[in-house]
Amino acid sequence: MGDSLTPVTAPEPVDRGDEPTTSPPTLADVVMVLDRLYDPSWADDWDAVGTVTGHPDQPVGKIMFAVDPVQVVIDEALEWGADLLVVHHPLLLRPVHSVAATTYKGRAVHDLISNGLALHVCHTNADSPPGGVSEALALTLGLQGSRPLVPADRSALDKIVTFVPHDHAQRVIDALSAAGAGAIGEYDRCAFISTGVGTFRPGPAADPTIGVLGEIIQVDETRLEMVLPRDRRVPVIEALRFAHPYEEPAFDLLEMAGLPADRGSGRIGVLAMEQNLRDFAGHVVDALPVTAQGVRVAGDEERMIRTVAVAGGAGDSLLAEVRAAHPDVYVTSDLRHHPASEFREDPDAPALIDVSHWAAEWTWLPVAERALTQALSQRDVTVETHVSRISTDPWNFRANHR
Repeated sequence: MGDSLTPVTAPEPVDRGDEPTTSPPTLADVVMVLDRLYDPSWADDWDAVGTVTGHPDQPVGKIMFAVDPVQVVIDEALEWGADLLVVHHPLLLRPVHSVAATTYKGRAVHDLISNGLALHVCHTNADSPPGGVSEALALTLGLQGSRPLVPADRSALDKIVTFVPHDHAQRVIDALSAAGAGAIGEYDRCAFISTGVGTFRPGPAADPTIGVLGEIIQVDETRLEMVLPRDRRVPVIEALRFAHPYEEPAFDLLEMAGLPADRGSGRIGVLAMEQNLRDFAGHVVDALPVTAQGVRVAGDEERMIRTVAVAGGAGDSLLAEVRAAHPDVYVTSDLRHHPASEFREDPDAPALIDVSHWAAEWTWLPVAERALTQALSQRDVTVETHVSRISTDPWNFRANHR
């Protein structure tokens, strides 16, 4: 890659505090934390995220972060002595039929495995959440009050309501919780309990736990309410039937209204002070790592900028949503000629700023580093971390007119 491998201008490393502990976490421990920060279920269905190489039980004391799992980055990780390389872009996004070392991907796989270097990918699952790629870009550009440009829907939820004799309530709560109900944020086994009186009359073929056939029965009961992911309906109902003392437990299953999530595509926020497009573009140049591509701008230089939309990575798929949100400017990468040209034909459309794909996504690396080390420290685990500053932008020089 030649001159593209020179260090880029970037923020100072995160203060990581104490030295690593003598008993580092395992790869499985670290991946568990990464999956909580960047849930693999948030990835697009075409994506390839997760652990590529590495044994779950191998110790991880040194973790390096980079955008691309290219050879120069792997070499840097090996020279630094990393046990785990966390990257944004997948190494094996498209199917391969061989990992022979005669190909660059095969050589990468061989070097990773033979040197015991684990590789973990957080790609589109790291684009949308708080602390993800687009939010990191928004923070780097100084946006305040940023929110998703296109909010994702929260995971579909149901609520199950059932009625159980008081002495059996905790057993039923435990069973429903084990089946996936009652999880709210960082809390589990969440339930609302109230009391009342249930009444029923067993039929001739019934086998009642309480009462006798043909007689009206009244029982002091506990009403339990618990939320559950909609895709856990079947196991939760099965757990209820198994744990409930009644032959035919009564329950309600209610679909909860959908609400916007704090995840989503892109971000939109405001600058602390309004400035013209020319000055804001200069601010973008100063805020991002240096690349040969630089920053391309479309719009009136004197246009005043206050509201800014951003999207890390290729962002022209969001142009319609950007137009509907009415920001003053949209900052993203890989804008193609025809979509950008058609966008500019609308005199009321926002200005456009196109930046290096690599540079925009690099801003996530220090954020991910900080989030992971803080999450591990809450488990009394300390690791040594390093953010790669080698530019892996594919464009390494710009030719000028003679």
